[in-house]
Amino acid sequence: MSQQVQPADPQDLSGPQLVETASEQAALRSKRRLSRWLGSLLLAVLAAAATAWWLESLRFETTDDAQVDGHLDFISSRISGTVTYTDPKAENNQYVEAGTLLVELDPRDCQAELERARADLDTRTAEAHSAEVTVPIVNASANSQLLAAEAAKEQAVAAVTEAAANLAAAQHRLLQDQALAARADRDRIRYRALVEKHEISRSEYDARDTEATSTAQAVEADQEAIRSIGQRVVEARSLVEERDAQVAAARTAPQQVSEAKANSQSASGRVEQAAADVRTAQLNLSYTKIYAPVSGVVGRKTVELGHRIQPGQALMIVVPLDDIWITANFKETQLRKMQPGEPVELHVDSLDRDFRGKVESMPGAAGPLFSLFPPENATGNYVKVVQRFPVRIRLAPGEDPQHLLRPGMSVEPRVTVQ
Repeated sequence: MSQQVQPADPQDLSGPQLVETASEQAALRSKRRLSRWLGSLLLAVLAAAATAWWLESLRFETTDDAQVDGHLDFISSRISGTVTYTDPKAENNQYVEAGTLLVELDPRDCQAELERARADLDTRTAEAHSAEVTVPIVNASANSQLLAAEAAKEQAVAAVTEAAANLAAAQHRLLQDQALAARADRDRIRYRALVEKHEISRSEYDARDTEATSTAQAVEADQEAIRSIGQRVVEARSLVEERDAQVAAARTAPQQVSEAKANSQSASGRVEQAAADVRTAQLNLSYTKIYAPVSGVVGRKTVELGHRIQPGQALMIVVPLDDIWITANFKETQLRKMQPGEPVELHVDSLDRDFRGKVESMPGAAGPLFSLFPPENATGNYVKVVQRFPVRIRLAPGEDPQHLLRPGMSVEPRVTVQ
């Protein structure tokens, strides 16, 4: 038969068991105090770390509104023409060296224009030379004409003086001959009465009659000479007036010389104009070949063989990789301590690596003011908005020797401010 086991009485517990229970309780309380102490220490460490991080973050300004920027060189034509050549290497995303012949236009029209301009220059040069040679000829001719006209005038004046003297002499002879004719006529009348009275001979009367007739003829001759000399005086005076006109015309010699010089200068000006046309034609001929202005990667190529292009038409874009920078749009509240020259750490998302640089320049105005349509507050309702300012950041030398950075890449700059 089985034996029945009686339960133990708690009051019958021995002393060692009670001691063991008290030790466990003391250890548990000690562990609790240690846990509370460690928790307090951890909270203090976390608070100190947070404070240190906050204080450290005050030394930096960062933004995610930033990108790599660079120059975009638009390749276009300065003249119209037909494309006869394009560089096979000048394709999208291909690298070209500066000075590479990218596009060539048909040069025949420009060559013909250059030949025409050169021929016109030769003609203008010959005309200018002729006008220049004419100046001394006109000068000498005009002066000689003036001297000749003045000499002819002096001769005409002398002829007038001589004719006037001859006229006075003829008039004096007329008076003398008229007196002689009157006396001879009176003698003839007196002798005729004496002949009728037979007081003198007939021969004496005939002598007096002949003398009277001769003196009368002499008076008529004197009168005719006076009329002739008077006519010569009138003609001589008319010749003097004509010589005066010639002298007046010859005295325009300075004006003639000035006109010849003006024609020479005008011809020289036409030569310069023709020379400028030649230079323009030469430039237009040189514009038929379009070279790469810088080394870079080709993009957005639109030109092909046979295309007819116009001046200013965009043919392609060359993106130089040697001159790039970062444009970071910081909030206006972040510019308080930012200055040019401060170091910058740049994280590029596409490359997942960091670069070093420095702040190159500070902006002159907020970014929206440079837009095509700047914001205006015409309604009077104002809402304060934190503006962003574009800060230019330049990479440190040697940071991108392989030209991995390309315009348009997103960047996260971290500026160390003072």
